[in-house]
Amino acid sequence: MENDKDLPMVSQPGEAAEKEPAAANESPAAAPGVSVSGSAAAYETVLAEKKELYDRLLRKQAELDNFRKRTQREKEELRQYAAEDLIRSLLPTLDSVERALQRCDETVPRAFCEGLQLIHREFREALGRAGVTVINTSGQLFDPHLHQAVETVNAPGRREHEIVEELQRGYKLKDRLLRPAVVKVATGGAPATGAADKP
Repeated sequence: MENDKDLPMVSQPGEAAEKEPAAANESPAAAPGVSVSGSAAAYETVLAEKKELYDRLLRKQAELDNFRKRTQREKEELRQYAAEDLIRSLLPTLDSVERALQRCDETVPRAFCEGLQLIHREFREALGRAGVTVINTSGQLFDPHLHQAVETVNAPGRREHEIVEELQRGYKLKDRLLRPAVVKVATGGAPATGAADKP
């Protein structure tokens, strides 16, 4: 009798068959309180939320990329045109030097005029390195984007709207207008036609 404790339990044929079918027939889908249609609806909801979040992420990434590009473009423009106000404030000084050079004649000491010419040349070279260019008016037709007309002159030998005289030089900083050229414009001339007449 004491040895009965150490013996393994042996089931009778038919006992295992009665207990196993219950375990074998159980499945997650048959869990109490969960229906197949409810699981599909929950899956569709989660899938829709995932798609919405992914679309939102793509939009935010695109907005961030646009912001970076815009910031980089603004930084580049600021770097290129940072000296614009300074250069514009120096233009009257350049005008004064050019007017002084026009007054150089035999009554003015030669060394003084040569010094002025040197200052003028270095001034223009420094502005050129900064991207400043002179607006051409010689033989050009009036362009309201580049020129400022202060007077019209009856000039039958000239084309209509041709610039007759430049009163103040105009300048551009790269592709940006710093100061328009102040000019006199011809009237009463032949009409300007053809590609050769374009400024």
